[in-house]
Amino acid sequence: MVLSLVWFAANCLVSMANEPPKIAAITTVYHHNSHADVIVSRLFQTDTLDGHGRSPSVKLASLYVDQFPATDLSRKFSEQYGFPIYDTVARALTLGTGALAVDGVLLVAEHGQYPTSATGQTVYPKRRMFEEIVKVFAQSGRVVPVFVDKHLADNWTDAKWIYDTAQRLKIPLMAGSSLPVLWRRPEADIPRGAKLKEIVAVSYHTLDGYGFHALEMVQCLVEHRRGGETGIRAVQCLTGQAVWESDVYDRELLRAALSRLERQPDPKQKLEDQVTEPVLFVIEYADGLRVSVLTLNYAVGEWAVAWRDAADAVESTLFWTQEARPFMHFTWLLRGIERMFQTGRPAWPAERTLLTSGALDALLISKKQGGKRIATPHLRFRYRTDWRWQPPPPPGRPVDGQ
Repeated sequence: MVLSLVWFAANCLVSMANEPPKIAAITTVYHHNSHADVIVSRLFQTDTLDGHGRSPSVKLASLYVDQFPATDLSRKFSEQYGFPIYDTVARALTLGTGALAVDGVLLVAEHGQYPTSATGQTVYPKRRMFEEIVKVFAQSGRVVPVFVDKHLADNWTDAKWIYDTAQRLKIPLMAGSSLPVLWRRPEADIPRGAKLKEIVAVSYHTLDGYGFHALEMVQCLVEHRRGGETGIRAVQCLTGQAVWESDVYDRELLRAALSRLERQPDPKQKLEDQVTEPVLFVIEYADGLRVSVLTLNYAVGEWAVAWRDAADAVESTLFWTQEARPFMHFTWLLRGIERMFQTGRPAWPAERTLLTSGALDALLISKKQGGKRIATPHLRFRYRTDWRWQPPPPPGRPVDGQ
């Protein structure tokens, strides 16, 4: 069944009524500093999560929460700020009327008690939730924009199904990490149309959670290279001593990336001695570009990247996050989401996150298979984007009027 996209007409009616778009938030769990808290709470606690910042241009109309641990905040916030919590995804989208009654959907399925896949990823119920959203669209005969926080799904099959379903039904779709929109120190970027030889990035923490962020960090840079994105032909994941013995990645680029860290590895020890279990993601792009992402826990606690162009010039930068409330990088993520809810046009391409979701799945399959190189013909797809990074204001600067 193909639905006609009538989002623009619905949005025009909202604008005529001078009311902000109404948003349904579909979440897994809602506790302090969860993704639900640092994204959805901005809709009623302002950009700065304290009531003193800019109020977003959209309004939280309803909430669905999948799990209610003892630390749950959603019911407290519902009573305090006056938005309803519904017991099903469908009721959250219809506001209990039986027909779609919101102008956009925030799907924030991160955190909570869920099973782990064979490759070590947490299996958040993104496909199930998206299926329930789509069912309401089908029954109502219209669609509205949907944002999916972080990866589209923990496996390629579900990620591709979500993307294909959105394409088929003409659902405006965005997804992804906050890293592409946050601060860079220095403010470096890859020029559009640049020829690239190689990229090396450093990351930390878990592979499914933070490794995904690192892939989005790299992808938002390389998608602007000459010829646009051409897709990925193969990946490989190495661990342990094999990381240090590998000749795949450029050591000069690794040093350049490490040099941007604000919290440097201990200079009195060899890097190898500071990392208990190093992990190396190797990504071979269809046009010959090679990307290496090293997860270096205990030595590294930040994200940084370095690249070499065709003229052998090296540049590098730190992707800086505000690791304390109000976590202002989520404000700039939300600004992009707001633009889609206001215009019906994604602020950045869903194809970026389809590619990173698929790459992470393949990399973790490689890890499970002992570092085997995995061919990825399913990831050899092209896309181009007009999105460009814009430096956000300093995190301590007032955000009103920005």
